[in-house]
This record gives sequence, structure tokens and C-alpha cells, in this order.
Amino acid sequence: MEVLQMKTNTIKSFLTITLAMFIISVAIYFFLIPSGVITGSVTGLAMVLAKITSLSISTLTFVINALLLILGIVLIGKEFGAKTIYASLLLPLFLAVFERIYPNNISLTQNAVFDMATYTLILAFGQTILFRVNASSGGTDIIAKIVNKYTHMDLGKACTLVGLLICTTSLIVYDIGALVVGALATLANGQAVDYFIDGFNKKKKICILSKEYEVIQDYIMNTLKRGVTLYSAKGGYDKTEHTELVTIMATNEYKKLLYYLQESDIEAFVTVSTVNEVIGTWNTKKNHV
Repeated sequence: MEVLQMKTNTIKSFLTITLAMFIISVAIYFFLIPSGVITGSVTGLAMVLAKITSLSISTLTFVINALLLILGIVLIGKEFGAKTIYASLLLPLFLAVFERIYPNNISLTQNAVFDMATYTLILAFGQTILFRVNASSGGTDIIAKIVNKYTHMDLGKACTLVGLLICTTSLIVYDIGALVVGALATLANGQAVDYFIDGFNKKKKICILSKEYEVIQDYIMNTLKRGVTLYSAKGGYDKTEHTELVTIMATNEYKKLLYYLQESDIEAFVTVSTVNEVIGTWNTKKNHV
């Protein structure tokens, strides 16, 4: 049973990576390439190095990515390396498909700024999906993941730091304008990654006071499969003893709970707050909060 579950999880992970790389490929092909902007990426670094060496951009990109993959396997783990290698192979595959079905790759927005903004948002969304399954699209994402692991810096900030360092190298062969545009795009990408990661991680902490707390507890634990913590509480006005029920849920589960309370006509006092991160085994749906 455990082996079957592991296989199922592996298949889900690689399907998720495939989806994420498709999203990233769309961002690159339909928005980054037409914009003509150089960002703080491995491709950007390769473009700079190609100007001062006799090597081609494709060769430099391959060499840099290969070195970073080895570094990722050593410092992060074999699972990360395998997933990232798979993701790295998907990118040229998707780009080749796009080239065949849409060879005339002109700007969809007819505006380089709009192209860059759209690219940044779509790329960040794809990166976030990859990070959630312990993978990356390769390149500077690997360095960001390493920085995140050993310094606990937010992934978005790590992406920004690495990207800005690469953008700085553009001064060797490009003017200050190229640096400014690349740096702004890199900063925007880091902010977008953090925004999407926070959105995925956010949960609802729900506190409920009700005489029918046992009924509510049963629904949460047996229907929604979430943990519950019970606290003794005393009313400040009438000194009446109460039992407070506390649980943490995903947003969709929270909506189901509210619907249940309304439909069941249960009298309850409910307070809700947003939790940005839950650490531990919350996602197993087996533990008490």
C-alpha cells in the first residue's frame, strides 16, 4: 500500500512539473522573447559571457545549467535533481512545439512593457508550482533554492538576489539602460513569487464558541478530516464557562464549515484570522491542530 502511494505521489509530482513547465514555456516564448528584455537568468548570463568568449549562447547555457544541476543534487538532494533535470528537458521540448505551431512569434500585446509584465507574472506562478513539489526549472532557480535551504531566505527574495547579481554582469557588455530594465523585471519576479507562495500557504484559523461544539467538532474531524483543539473559556460578563473550538483549514474547507453552520442552524460565535504558514504535519489531515 505504501509503495502504491509513493508511486501515485511521484506521478502527481511529475504531472505537476509538466504543467508548471508548460506555463513557464508560454511565458518565455510568447512574452519574454518578443519583449527583447534581458533578465537576471542563466540565459541572460550566457548572453553576457558569449560577448566576451568564443562560445555560443546555447553552449554556455547548457554548461551553466549542467554545473548548477550538479550543485543542486549535492546540496539539496537527488530527488530535487531528478525533478529539475526532467523540468529542464521539458522547456526546450515545449519551445520546439510552440515554434512549429506558432512560428511567427510577434508580440501579442504590441508593447514591450506589457509583454514583460505578463511574462513576470506567468513565470512566477509557474516557479511557485515547481517549488511546491521540491523542483525548479533549472538555472538560477537552483541557486535560489540552495540559498533558501541554508539561509531560510524567502524564495522570492532569493530569486531576486541571484537575478540582480546576474543583471549586474550586463554592464560588461551592455549599457545602464539594459541593467535598469533587467533589474526591474527581476525585482518584480521576486515579489510575484512571494505573492503566489503566500497565496498557496495561507490558511484560516477558526475559533468557535457554541453550546453545540461537540456536533461541530464531529463534522470537522469526520467530514472535513481536520484536527480540532478544545479550550476552556470563561465569559468576562457573566463568568459562564464555555468550550472554545479552534481549528485550522484551507479556504475551501472554511467555506464548507460556514455553509454547514448556516444550514444546520447552529448558534455559534465565530472568529476567523488568516495564517500565512503552517509548519508540521498539518497536510496529513491526521493530526490535531
